[in-house]
Amino acid sequence: MRPLFHPSLINDPFGDPGLYIDCLHERRALLFDLGDLRNLATRKLLRVSDVFVSHAHMDHFIGFDWLLRICLGRSRRIRLYGPPGFIAQVEHRLAAYTWNLVDSYETDLTFEVTELVDDSQCRAARFRCQAGFRRGDGQMVSLDNGVLLDEQDFRVRCTVLDHKTPCLAFALEEKEHINVWKNRLDELGLPTGPWLTELRHAVRAGRPESERFRVWWKDRTGLHERFYLLGELKREILRFVPGQRVVYVTDAVFHAENVERITALAAGADVLFIEATFLQADRETAAARFHLTAEQAGELARRAGAKNVVPFHGSPRYQDTPGVLFEELMRAYTRGTAGARS
Repeated sequence: MRPLFHPSLINDPFGDPGLYIDCLHERRALLFDLGDLRNLATRKLLRVSDVFVSHAHMDHFIGFDWLLRICLGRSRRIRLYGPPGFIAQVEHRLAAYTWNLVDSYETDLTFEVTELVDDSQCRAARFRCQAGFRRGDGQMVSLDNGVLLDEQDFRVRCTVLDHKTPCLAFALEEKEHINVWKNRLDELGLPTGPWLTELRHAVRAGRPESERFRVWWKDRTGLHERFYLLGELKREILRFVPGQRVVYVTDAVFHAENVERITALAAGADVLFIEATFLQADRETAAARFHLTAEQAGELARRAGAKNVVPFHGSPRYQDTPGVLFEELMRAYTRGTAGARS
């Protein structure tokens, strides 16, 4: 199975938090947190369509300026999502600059910002470059079961954690994964190509199986096309399996409510990216700073039944012995099993 989501941490485990997720076939990417983004190539940043910010502590939000700098002067629409008060924080960042010349730009960069108000609703606002990034308020939007973004192929769900300030954790959920059987393509004499993406979209959209579907490709001899019933292609070359789940958890103290919310959000995750900031020996410091220890992170991953776990956001105090956080996490994660999980 070729996964739809290709996640990777932007920085090393001791750098600013940030998760970049490339979306196969979609020519787009998602960002979780806006720490230091300088390790991301410009071409990667320009793929970003949606940004999910856990909270606005500097190490999670300082990269907003770099994203703005890269996208300024381009016709882009970027959606940002964050905790209560996030719209005002974006507004203040934009207001720190002088925009007296942007009304003459031919391009218009737009930020559409959504902030959580409570468990049942969100507030929206828009900031347009050609308007000097002045705030334009949108409507209140209902929040169903924590879903911030709901698209044809996937959704992004959030829950609020306690970091002595509201901090969002996120789950990226593919609704259903569609595999292509390459051997059946070969039997039909059909090549791979962009038409397969169109086919997936047509099937996900629930278009009638009796609809004629155009299969097309180009080679050295020119353009070729064939027509099939959508239902025929669906039955012959596609197979449906449970979708991929990627969960991102950072900056949360270990207490009962956070534990319940994290394990519910991360249940059965294909990969859980979770902060492991301190060693369990320093758990009093972790609690005072509202962070998780590596042992607590591993325990949460084990309770959630996550298939894989990736720690990040380690305290710089452990940089001389970088493996100790990972080792402690893995001991807790695999406790009671015969060995490490795949």
